[in-house]
Amino acid sequence: MTGPRRFGPPGLRPGPRIGQALGARALFAIGLSAVGSSIYFALGVVAGDALGLTPVAFVIAGAFFVVTMMSYIEGNSLHPERGGASTFARYAFNELWSFVAGWAILLDYLIVMAIAAFAIPHYLAGFAGFADDPVWEVAIAALAVVAVAVTNIRGLSAERLRIVLRVGIANIVLLVLVVVLGLALMFDADLLRDSIDLGTAPRWGDFVFATVIAMAALTGIEAASGLAAEIRPRPAALRRIVPIASAVLLVIFLGMSVVALVSVPVIGGSTELAGLAVEAPVLEIVSRYEPEWLGEGLRHLVAATAAVVLLQALNTGMLGLSRLVYSLATNRQVPSAVGKLHAKRSTPYVAIVLASIVTIALVVPADIDFLAGIFAFGSTLTFLLAHVSVIRMRFREPDLRRVYRVPVSVRFRGASVPIPSVLGALAAAAAFVSVIVLHDGARILGGLWMVAGVALYVVYRRTQGEPVFERCFVPAEALRDRLSVEYGTILVPVFGHPLDDDIVGTAGRLAAEEREAGEGGPVIEALFVLEMPMSLPLDARVPDERIAAARRALARAKEVGEEYEGVEVATATQRSRSAGAAIVEEARRRGVEAIVLAAEEPTRVRGGALLGGLGGPRDRFVGELTRYVLEKAPCRVILTAPPAGENGVRDAVAP
Repeated sequence: MTGPRRFGPPGLRPGPRIGQALGARALFAIGLSAVGSSIYFALGVVAGDALGLTPVAFVIAGAFFVVTMMSYIEGNSLHPERGGASTFARYAFNELWSFVAGWAILLDYLIVMAIAAFAIPHYLAGFAGFADDPVWEVAIAALAVVAVAVTNIRGLSAERLRIVLRVGIANIVLLVLVVVLGLALMFDADLLRDSIDLGTAPRWGDFVFATVIAMAALTGIEAASGLAAEIRPRPAALRRIVPIASAVLLVIFLGMSVVALVSVPVIGGSTELAGLAVEAPVLEIVSRYEPEWLGEGLRHLVAATAAVVLLQALNTGMLGLSRLVYSLATNRQVPSAVGKLHAKRSTPYVAIVLASIVTIALVVPADIDFLAGIFAFGSTLTFLLAHVSVIRMRFREPDLRRVYRVPVSVRFRGASVPIPSVLGALAAAAAFVSVIVLHDGARILGGLWMVAGVALYVVYRRTQGEPVFERCFVPAEALRDRLSVEYGTILVPVFGHPLDDDIVGTAGRLAAEEREAGEGGPVIEALFVLEMPMSLPLDARVPDERIAAARRALARAKEVGEEYEGVEVATATQRSRSAGAAIVEEARRRGVEAIVLAAEEPTRVRGGALLGGLGGPRDRFVGELTRYVLEKAPCRVILTAPPAGENGVRDAVAP
């Protein structure tokens, strides 16, 4: 008999694995959520500097987004690991450059989370005028940060990604509605033309800086890239992401910037969007719509949607930051204590808590214009390293399989060099230099952040006796807190299958180990569920052969379980319409501490409302019964299965 396998000790929750069918949509949702939300806080800053050329600034940013997205997708197709640009730089260059990329985007995550949190109460003011009061704005922002921290400590799931996708789509629909109504009601080509006085309004330096800020709002790419180890989209789906995301982004960026200029026009070389409305520019835009009832209705709709979208952006930033810190910790680029994993959830809770504290601290004196400059410093440096790394990997790893390749390449010194990545690198380099030249705060604070980070990295590596330029990998187990797990009662559903012996054996070993530890030994409760068809009442007579099969399965479970010294096995049967619902209900009623369950093979039936459909294979790594128990169980669930090759099922342990 082959023994069951588990990932790690009891109580360990492995990192979530989102199926391929959801993978492309998940990446699209994460990126769309972050980039789409940037309109709500970046539009005022960009319009304040670019003035009448705001649409041009956003078009340039949109083009940069397209080439940057191509580079990120190719990089992740080569090395699907957490870390984004930091991972690309590791394989293209060395650990020092990997750290530089990671440390730069870490700064961005903190700032974009602070900006998003700060903007939430200003949009909520569309409902409650007191929300943007200085005290309330800090309180609401802090509450949002804490809520996001708790959510991220609990861990990622497919359902959470579906919610992100739904919110992202709803946001796009709303922004398109705002654009269409704005253009239909207020479009004035003369007004747009008269708002531009090249070299004066805007000044060239201001326009360049505004364009860089618009480009910097693309950190959602980095956050989506950080999920590479958990999401594996199909190649065809990856190729579809680029044109769809590019079209959506360009329409929204261009449309919203034009509507901003016609609804809140540039007067005397300035715009109100960069004044009192800089924290909630879209709210100010729709407030100008007429008739009054339309503007008021859109104001409430925008206020509600923006608050949710900004909360999602805050969540996306925390999602990317936590995975980045974990990647840095596993590669001994930051102290292991910072990347420590939660014992039950396997999430980097220390990094999440620290990031939450820093984010709240940044909210208190929040100055969006000042933070935006530092934000641009980190993002442009990161994007520069990402593009250069993808180009470099074309030389270092030319034969490595790429499920996606940046199109339009030329041969150079024996390698295929992607032209879009070259253009992206040149644009990022020019943007980075412009930030250093034009923004004192970014030059000073950003420079200090990078110098301090590199110094700490070198000192840490030296004190650990590790080389500065070579990779040093720390196993995930070394980062995980240990959880003392006690099992008073273990529920073991049996089905009369050959795998029952392995399942009961797993529970028996857990019980025996606890007895040896002096806890007295838990009780194993073996349960056989008699599923009753809907055509019969629950109390209908059960055929004798089914009763006999249940008795045999329970007797065998008692025999196997009590082979372990001091272990007691109680048996029971339960009638139910659904085996999964019965297992969960019995676990709740009996107050068990754990369920040991067989991970049945997932169905390959395609999705759709009827048989077949176009939804692709079911998006689960286990079958429906297992999925139901994992999601609904009130206790830990330990899944067990034979080694791959016997039944083709997988193992996991979930809290």
